[in-house]
Amino acid sequence: MQSNQMQALSGKELEYIADSISNEDLLIKQLAATAGTTQNSTVQGICVQQIQSHTHHMDMLVQLLHQHQQYAPTQPQ
Repeated sequence: MQSNQMQALSGKELEYIADSISNEDLLIKQLAATAGTTQNSTVQGICVQQIQSHTHHMDMLVQLLHQHQQYAPTQPQ
């Protein structure tokens, strides 16, 4: 197999990626809630930076899933 060909992700790997996406989403929501309720501008700034970082992480994970979609098993393993 050539090194540039993708292999199918295992069910366990897919579950791990899905859990990671869910975790990133939860962190984004918690940070947004904190930024919206705090009066401290420094805390708000840090929350906004972290929201951007976690949004980037989530986007990368979703992109990974899309790249491997054609290789995903059609039946649960």
